[in-house]
Amino acid sequence: MTVAQNLLVLLSDEHTPRAMGCAGHPFARTPNLDALAARGTRFASAYTPSPICVPARAALATGQPLHAMGRHHDNADPYDGAVRSWHHALRDGGHEVVSIGKLHFRGLPGDDHGFSEERLAMHVVDGKGDLLALIRDETAPARKGAAKLSATAGPGESDYTRYDRDIAAEAESWLRAKATAAPAKPWCLFVSLVTPHFPLIAPPEHFSRFPPEVVGMPKLYAPDQRPTHPFLADYARTVPYDSHVRGTEDVQRMMAGYYGLVSFMDEQVGRVLRALEAAGLGDATRVLYASDHGDNVGARGLWGKSTMYEESVGIPVILAGEGVPRGAVVRTPVSLTDVFATATEATGCAEAPPPVSSSLLAIAAGAEADRAVLSEYHASGSREAAFMLRRGRWKYVRYVTYPAQLFDLESDSEELTDLAADPAHAATLAELDAALRARLGTTPEALDAAVKSRQAQILAANGGREAVMARGDLPYSPPPGVRPAWS
Repeated sequence: MTVAQNLLVLLSDEHTPRAMGCAGHPFARTPNLDALAARGTRFASAYTPSPICVPARAALATGQPLHAMGRHHDNADPYDGAVRSWHHALRDGGHEVVSIGKLHFRGLPGDDHGFSEERLAMHVVDGKGDLLALIRDETAPARKGAAKLSATAGPGESDYTRYDRDIAAEAESWLRAKATAAPAKPWCLFVSLVTPHFPLIAPPEHFSRFPPEVVGMPKLYAPDQRPTHPFLADYARTVPYDSHVRGTEDVQRMMAGYYGLVSFMDEQVGRVLRALEAAGLGDATRVLYASDHGDNVGARGLWGKSTMYEESVGIPVILAGEGVPRGAVVRTPVSLTDVFATATEATGCAEAPPPVSSSLLAIAAGAEADRAVLSEYHASGSREAAFMLRRGRWKYVRYVTYPAQLFDLESDSEELTDLAADPAHAATLAELDAALRARLGTTPEALDAAVKSRQAQILAANGGREAVMARGDLPYSPPPGVRPAWS
C-alpha cells in the first residue's frame, strides 16, 4: 500500500530527454537532476501527449489525451478548467495544491484551473494564445519570429531566465513557510519553470560551458543527410527556423544557448530541492520531474518542437521518494497523462484517474510492462495531423495522407532508418495501425477533420484570417508583467 506523502512536481519547458548526464549525454550538465535520478527512478521511454506547449499542458492537467477531450489541440485553444484536472481532485479532496510559475492556460477572470493558489502564473496572451496556429493550409504565413531564434542566441539574460529565478525564489519561500506547518493532509506544490525554452539566451556562466569543441554539430544536420518527409517540409515552410541559420558558427552558438539553458534550469531545480531539504520536508515528500515536451536542437536541421522524433516528442521523467526504486531505469512507455494517477496515489487522494492515466509509482514497481502511449499534433506548421504510438520496441508515426513512419528504437535509437516501406515489416505496420485506430476510437482522417472544424470556428470567432494575420506573430509568450513583443 502506498504511503500518502507530500508531492513536489517540477516541470521544465522544452527539455529534450537525452540532455541529462543521467541519460548518458556526453556533455549536458545536470548535476541536480542526476542526483535526483540516482535516488529515484528514471523513465527512459517517456512522451508528451503533444509536442507543443498548450496541448501538452492541458493533457498534463487532465490526464486525458487531446482526442478524448475534443479540444486544446493547439496554442490557440488553451485549458480553461472546464475538464476536470488532478488539481481539482486534490483540492476537492482537502489537499492544498499550489502552482508557482508557467501554466499556459487561458487564465481569464472566472477560470478555475483547480489550484488552491496560483503564484507568478504565466498564461497565454489575452486568453487567446497563438491564433496564427489556426491557419494550417497552404496559405499559412511563414512565422516572422523564426528569425529571432538564431539572431538572439548567445550569452546574457532574458525575460525567461529572470522569470525562472523568481519562480525558484518563490518556491524557496513557500517551502520555508511549510517547515513549521502541520497540514491535515499531504500538500502538492507544482513548480513550473520556463527554461530551456527559447530564446536561446543563457547566463554567461552557463553559456561558456559549451564552446564549439564541446557541442560539435547536431546529428544529420547537413542538408544531404536530412530526411525529406512532407510533414517536415510543411513545418519548415511555416516555421523556418533553420533558413535563418548562416552556418556552423550560428549552429554552435544556438546549441551553446540551449545547453546553457539546460544547465541554468538544473541550477534552479537544485535551489528548490535544497529548500525542500532545509525545511526538513525531504523525507515526507516525493519529487517528480518532467518537461512538457522536448526540442530538436538542430537534429535533422530542425529546431524547436512539433515533430514526432524522440528529441521533440520524448521527455525526461524522474520520480524519487518513498516507495520508489533507487537508481532504477524503467523502459515501459509512460506519458504526461500519467501525472494525474501519480499525483492522486502519491498524496492519498481517493479520486479515480481517467482511463489512460496510470501511476508512475506502480509502473516503477513493475506494473503494466506491456504498454502503449500516444502523442498527437494538430498545431502550427502542420497541414495535417500527426499521431505517434509507442509500444515495446516500435514507434509508429501515422499521418492523414503522408507516408507513415516506423522505427525500431531497440536497434535504432537515433531513428536513422525508417522501416515503414519495408515489406518485411508490413504485418507490424498493420498491427500498430489497428492499435492506433482503436486508441483514437475513430480514424485519423475523421479526427483530423473534426479538429480542423473546431479550429475554423475559433478562427472565425476571432475575426477570421485577416484579423488574425493583422494581430501578428508572437515568438514566445511573455512572463507576467512583460508586454508581448509582436512580429
